[in-house]
Amino acid sequence: MATPSEKLAASLEILHALQANGNVAIRSADLTRTHRERLLQNGFLQEVIKGWYVPSRPDEVAGQSTAWYTAFWSFVVAYLNHLKGDDWCLSPEGSLALHAENWTVPRQLLVRAVKARNNVTTLPHQTSLLDIRAQLPDKKDLVIKEGVRIFSLPAALIGCGPRYFVQNPTDAHAALAIIRDASEILEPLLEGGHSKIAGRLAGGFRNIGRDRIADDIIRTMHSAGYTVREQNPFEAPPVSLPARAESPYVIRLRIMWQNMRGDVITYFPEASGLPREIDGYLKQVADTYVTDAYNSKVDPTVKTIH
Repeated sequence: MATPSEKLAASLEILHALQANGNVAIRSADLTRTHRERLLQNGFLQEVIKGWYVPSRPDEVAGQSTAWYTAFWSFVVAYLNHLKGDDWCLSPEGSLALHAENWTVPRQLLVRAVKARNNVTTLPHQTSLLDIRAQLPDKKDLVIKEGVRIFSLPAALIGCGPRYFVQNPTDAHAALAIIRDASEILEPLLEGGHSKIAGRLAGGFRNIGRDRIADDIIRTMHSAGYTVREQNPFEAPPVSLPARAESPYVIRLRIMWQNMRGDVITYFPEASGLPREIDGYLKQVADTYVTDAYNSKVDPTVKTIH
């Protein structure tokens, strides 16, 4: 007869096989009741909602959110694909966050679906999933990013409401900065006759220093017979970004630094200036250097010519 340790090892092998196949969201049907209960009892599984689980660590303190936040996006993708097939995508606002590479787990994830029932699904650690009945974007305006079905960047910029630019300026700035040429956004603007949105986006592009794109939007919309009034959608100060293409991660870091730089300078101590006693200062540096375990094997008195 197998020992308890051998039984647990057998259950762990099955869980490992599921994970090796890319399964982060574990369904009840993926495991027999015996294996599922054994893994739950030993802390290797956590229940998310009835019939759905995520792998966890047995040494994780009760109430800790690490396992859930790590598995969130993979779980959501597997759960929605199983429940709705292709009939779902994130809202334009949620799509913009992911285009800007902001993968922060939201308190409530808004999902569109044609056959939605406007239900709220409660998830662990005060998170939830709200599916609303709404039309999905055309196939050409839908992309899949890390398994998540989202609006394309131009469609998301057009589909999001004006409050997004006020409430999420960093992500909105970063999303706009990804657009390299007005042609990327003009086609859907003209196709939908979005004159008001064109004015908002033109103001947004000018806010990040992309005057050429802003001017091209206004000029092209005017030439097509639309009246466009440019309006800055941001309450946040303008940001300065390089004209060259950069990763959304880098763009967001630049924006956050520009926004926080003033606060950092306020609290940053004054520079101490050059030391008056050179020999004493060098001795202090040498004495401090040898206490550094990582570099202590290097003689700080040895001069290196660069």
